[in-house]
Order: sequence, then structure tokens, then C-alpha cells
Amino acid sequence: MADILIRKSGQIGHITLNRPKALNALTYQMCLDIEAALDDWATDEAVKMVLIDAAGEKAFCAGGDIQQMYDTAKAGDYDYGRRFWADEYRMNAKLANFPKPFVALMQGFTMGGGVGVSCHGSHRVVCENSQIAMPECGIGLVPDVGGSLLLARAPGRVGEYLGTTASRMDAGDAIFAGFADYYISFENWPALTAELIKTGDWEAVDRAAQQAPTSKLAAMQPLIDQNFSGASITDVLNGLPDNDWAKTTEKSLRRNAPLSVACTLEMIRRVRGFTRIEDALNMEYRFTYRSASDGDFVEGIRAAIIDKDRKPKWKHPRLEDVNSMHISKMLMPLGVDALKL
Repeated sequence: MADILIRKSGQIGHITLNRPKALNALTYQMCLDIEAALDDWATDEAVKMVLIDAAGEKAFCAGGDIQQMYDTAKAGDYDYGRRFWADEYRMNAKLANFPKPFVALMQGFTMGGGVGVSCHGSHRVVCENSQIAMPECGIGLVPDVGGSLLLARAPGRVGEYLGTTASRMDAGDAIFAGFADYYISFENWPALTAELIKTGDWEAVDRAAQQAPTSKLAAMQPLIDQNFSGASITDVLNGLPDNDWAKTTEKSLRRNAPLSVACTLEMIRRVRGFTRIEDALNMEYRFTYRSASDGDFVEGIRAAIIDKDRKPKWKHPRLEDVNSMHISKMLMPLGVDALKL
């Protein structure tokens, strides 16, 4: 069975992620196949728009398939991961700049790499079981695939909160934070898909839209804005009040890789000054390029996915152990190795 189905259906270009047992995790080849399809369809007059969806109900795409990244990096070969990220980011940029409407149907888990192939589209649809997140800090990375730009554009300091805590968003939260546009019940997706295939009329998405659930994240924004405005992650920690929300937030922060959390806070603030996804991807690549050689990526994957002991031994044991020099080292320009889009 093919990992990804790419075809022209009626009036549209149709991409279906087809690894439901693996929660539709993106392989390197799937990224390349999506890019090739975008290149073909950008100038194909027979394709009025693009639709991306996924098999199964549990997940649109729970992230990238990082087994080979781990295996190669653990063996001291960092080139494979760097090449994967560079090629994936190029695809993300092409998607964000795609000249035709791009509809994404995001059921279940949409995380990490899944965000990169959906949330840069023009028509982003969620449903009752959607769970969207940028959980990279938990495995020694930072929010990437252009996710830093989405986080930077979220209201107030919500982006800092979501990126550093890896908190999940339901449908209402995703729309509030700018990761989705429309709420449409999952049972209505087949009819919508059929209409898009038949007509290529992307305005059918607008007509199918329903009232989105209330966002719990929106209600939390005053707390988030007040507590995530600190200049550093230590400032954020020191400013947290003595209440249940703060305790839960601190627990989430301390669960993740300290270097990743500190760099994510800094990165989102730098990216907030950008308008182009290319600039955000370049910033992200500075970290991911160094993540295995100088960061916690290998250990993060080991603890979360390989051994599943959930007991990572981070390079910096506590958030308070990360200083501005450590952050600068991970985010400084790469010179001749910089991402070339």
C-alpha cells in the first residue's frame, strides 16, 4: 500500500496521507512527493485547487517519521537529518506560497510535520476530534516546518505558551490561535470532498463551515500574556503566580528539553518581526541543523520513542541552567551551511 496517494480528481489536485497505522507520519519520500505534486499543479490549468487529507480517523499527521534520523544521528551521521529538514522546509515554503487555494482537512492528531503540510494552506479545516500541537521541545527540537511563524502570529503571547509547553489545541483553540480557519463536523467531510472534486469551487468550504467550539485558550490569554512576557524562560518561571494554572504550566515547561524551551522562546520573538515563511524556516534550520550534534535531539528521541522510558538526560538538566550564550550558539547564522530555499 502506498504511503501517499497523489492524483488529479475531477477539478482538483488530491493528496491523501495513507499511513493510518503510523498516524500518517511523514517520511522523507512523502515530503519529496508532495513537493513534486505542488510543482506540477502550480501551473496546471486543469487543477483549480489542491486538497490534502488523510486516511483514518485518529490522525491527519502526527509528525515526521524520525526513526532514520535517529539511527543516523546516533551513529554520528548528521547529514541525513540536515538534508531531510532542508528538503522538507523547501516543500513547506512552496506550500505556503502556492498560487491556488489549498484546502487541508485535519482530523485527530496534527502535530509537527503534519502542521507543515496543512496549516500554511489557505483553507484549514478542523473537526470535533482535532488535536493540533507543536510538541518538538519534548524531543530536543524547536517548533519548525514554519510553525514558528504561526506561533509568532498567534494573539498576544499565546505562541510562546504553545511552543514552550507543547500544549495541544482543540478545534476552537486552533482557530483562535491561527492554526485553522473553519470548523466542519467530520461526518460532513465526504460530502465536502465530493463537491470540491466535482466543482473545484473552494468557496464550498465557506458554505460548509459551522460554528466553532468556544476556545479555552482564548479565556486563558490574559494569564498567558501576563506570564509569558518575561525576557527569558527563567524570568517566565520566576514570575509565575501560585495557582493551579501556573503549576500545570511549570510542569509542562520542565517536562521538555531546557535548551529547546529557551531557544523556542527566543526564536518566536525573533520570527515575530518576519513576514516571509522563508525567513522563519531559515531561523528554525539554524537550530535543527545543530540539534543532533550540539543539542538534545538524539536523547529526546531515545527517551520518548525508542526506549520510551520518559527519563531523558538533557545536556542542561534544568531550565535555569540555560543561559544566553547557549541560546546564541544554537541560533547563530550557519554561514555556508545556511538553508538555501
